[in-house]
Amino acid sequence: MSDDKLIHVQELIESATSSLKTAAALMRELTGVTDIEHERHSLRASSMGSGDVSGRVVEGVFDGQNMVDANGETYPVPANYASKSKLVEGDGMKLTITDEGKFIYKQIAPLQRRTIVGTLIQEDGQYKVLAEGKAYRLLLASVTFYRAEVGDQVTILLPEGQEASWGAVEAVIPKHLSEAAAKAMVSSEDGELSPTVDEAD
Repeated sequence: MSDDKLIHVQELIESATSSLKTAAALMRELTGVTDIEHERHSLRASSMGSGDVSGRVVEGVFDGQNMVDANGETYPVPANYASKSKLVEGDGMKLTITDEGKFIYKQIAPLQRRTIVGTLIQEDGQYKVLAEGKAYRLLLASVTFYRAEVGDQVTILLPEGQEASWGAVEAVIPKHLSEAAAKAMVSSEDGELSPTVDEAD
């Protein structure tokens, strides 16, 4: 590709990015909504119930990183808890704030889940899984817990029938294992797949 074409492509990308930012600003101005996904989680939280009158119990929805209540307030969910519990975006949660000021989270309304497999990438300083033509964000705690590396195959959980930006890590197949399995299937130079046959003694 020539330098002129590369420059033209770069200009097109910058123009498209600028148009998207302008469109998002107009949408915020017209609707008053600054974060569409945040608003969606807040609306779902409002349908879950009013919670405790004393305000010591708060119900909300997991947004992939935090819990969002019906008023749009955000509460930090410990990444280790979210990772180990395999919370998916949209799961209903309850937060109990003790007299000592401790935050105790509990999953109360899990969504139906679906499983997909993708490749771990790093984009804009964040780990993501590229699957089904989309990059799903991951909690850093999940990536470090599984000791995943860029290029590994990662199985993630997503909410069934709902849009999501975040995935919950279910399992990791290290890159060297998946490559070794693929190489073991290909034995001839023309690249045709050849099954393994046990020879008789």
